[in-house]
Amino acid sequence: MNPRHIHISDYKYPLPPERIARYPKEQRDTSKLLVYNKGNISQHVFKDIAGFIPSDSLIIYNNTKVIQARLHFRKATGALIEIFCLEPHKPHDYQLIFEQRHECEWQCLVGNKKKWKEGQLQLPVSIDGHSVCLTAEQTGETETSVIIRFRWDNPDYSFAEILQAVGELPIPPYLNRPTEERDKVTYQTVYSKIDGSVAAPTAGLHFTPEVFQSIDARNIEREEVTLHVGAGTFKPVKSEEISGHEMHSEYIFVPRHTIERLIAHQGHCTAVGTTSVRTLESLYYIGIKIIRNPQINADELHIPQWMPYDTETSSADISTLQSLQAILLWLDRNKLNAIHTSTQIIIAPGYKYHIVERIITNFHMPQSTLLLLVSAFIGDDWKKVYRYALDNDFRFLSYGDSSILIP
Repeated sequence: MNPRHIHISDYKYPLPPERIARYPKEQRDTSKLLVYNKGNISQHVFKDIAGFIPSDSLIIYNNTKVIQARLHFRKATGALIEIFCLEPHKPHDYQLIFEQRHECEWQCLVGNKKKWKEGQLQLPVSIDGHSVCLTAEQTGETETSVIIRFRWDNPDYSFAEILQAVGELPIPPYLNRPTEERDKVTYQTVYSKIDGSVAAPTAGLHFTPEVFQSIDARNIEREEVTLHVGAGTFKPVKSEEISGHEMHSEYIFVPRHTIERLIAHQGHCTAVGTTSVRTLESLYYIGIKIIRNPQINADELHIPQWMPYDTETSSADISTLQSLQAILLWLDRNKLNAIHTSTQIIIAPGYKYHIVERIITNFHMPQSTLLLLVSAFIGDDWKKVYRYALDNDFRFLSYGDSSILIP
């Protein structure tokens, strides 16, 4: 089945505003846990999650860290201009751009842009008692963003330190409230460490050191991937058929060790969150690209939106293990320790999962691509799951409760 002609209206459900959690639980792992196990549904507490993951198996989560991506400038006229840093433009690498000490360019969204036609904006910054002047100017546009060049006059500080000092953490718009100081902690997973996301991989917000202890006690191996979540994660599907929806492209990084552990577990794992799912399932198609062209360059490994459906027939005889082993051989040939690329993959009904066997995930917006991903995993039972969650006072979206899906 090719999902291009799926009608997004078939993925609608009633979500009363009061069911959207505006704040997290005081204790992360006391959130509710819905367990969907082969059609049966039960209710538990998240701290018991390890009991629903097989011992001696593998769990993989996204270690991305949300950056303080919103910058507020004020023109001499008094007009407030908000610049929302989406992804690196120059240099086009997350680590390098955060290390810059004089200037860099980002693809951004600009709030109140009609009041800023041209010229530089200035923002005074104080870091450790030292003054820095940050300037911003428009240098171009993409289809969906404005390219902004940032410059600052003190090379003692990196752009990462500038953002840390004066940026605002971008909590989701559907929370309908300003960012608060405590969000800097609660809107990060306890294992976040790689700067780059503008939204949290929220399935991971429930984990605590105690939960990891219980996972380790069952001899469940833990591995990490990185997918930097873009603002496109909130982009609604506006077209009647999903063929008209363009998925956002997101940076992914998968270390060699994670691929080796996947192979040791026969190519299967439990994925924490839809971002980990998209990263892991993209790996299979990266391997397909390498098998087709062993000399492929790193910059050609990007996974386009519809590749899984356009190549399913021709790749049907390639196993998950063959695909993952092809990636290891390619890493060896290129003397690399990680896959470093991007994915635009859309996972919708009709998709065949290759790596992910269980998904830990929150409850998603109606008519969203994330709900399509869930439906691709458990079929029409997504309706049963969401009906149960609504009937049993589960909290929804980023700061809401969780589920583990076992098809």
